[in-house]
Amino acid sequence: QGQLVELGGGLVQDGDSLRLSCEDPGRFFRSYAIGWFRQAPGKEREFVASISWSGNTWYYADAVKGRFTISRDNDKNTVYLQMNRLTAEDTAVYYCAAAGYYTGSQLTSSFDNWGQGTQVTVSS
Repeated sequence: QGQLVELGGGLVQDGDSLRLSCEDPGRFFRSYAIGWFRQAPGKEREFVASISWSGNTWYYADAVKGRFTISRDNDKNTVYLQMNRLTAEDTAVYYCAAAGYYTGSQLTSSFDNWGQGTQVTVSS
């Protein structure tokens, strides 16, 4: 399992949508659960959403429930984070990471193989 790669960040307006991708060329991608986290300036990294290796189980942080949707396409070794109705409070660097044993944990310590992150900026 190599380092994951996040794509799709950018500058959007309040209320807009954005879709992030988490890619991994590793051959064992479909064996791992994937989590999305974010870190705003001056704040700790926080859990956003996660999805099991099969795509049948997922969890969301309360702050994004009903607005964000996590999904995966194992044939493309990609996990997506569809973000709708974005607000300035969603501005952060977004990271994805892998978990070999999926418990639904929201702790950063439960994940590894972190990507470099992609910046999402929402202007009001």
